[in-house]
Amino acid sequence: MSPKTATQKSKMWTDEEKAAMRARAKELKAEARMSKDRAAGESAVVAEIAKMPEPDRSMAKRIHEIVKTNAPMLMPKTWYGMPAYANADGKVVCFFKAASKYNMRYASFGFQEAAKIDDGNMWADDFAIVKLTPAEEKIITALVKKAVS
Repeated sequence: MSPKTATQKSKMWTDEEKAAMRARAKELKAEARMSKDRAAGESAVVAEIAKMPEPDRSMAKRIHEIVKTNAPMLMPKTWYGMPAYANADGKVVCFFKAASKYNMRYASFGFQEAAKIDDGNMWADDFAIVKLTPAEEKIITALVKKAVS
């Protein structure tokens, strides 16, 4: 196989994935000084939400409020350029991924290993969201409460 020339593009990662990795590298550099600074984390999350197109922005704003209200012990932060919420150890518990972030047909709300959502031998840890109605808000609220229980 011949080496790639400067004009050839990698097929391994999409432009959106590369941007997310660059965002994460930037976040890691800032994380040490911001890890216990709620105001800085809040500001970073609000700024990322403000950049989102609709309907992602409205869903992210509402989910941000749900998490803040029902899990105030979680620290807001960005994670791969997405709004995320971490526990006292700095581990991400849950996050919102905008549909526009990776050109997906739906947004999602997901959980990481630090979330206490285990349910038997198998459970979902990422939920597609096409529209955020009171019914979905109720489910998200219950999941967030369970994740930090």
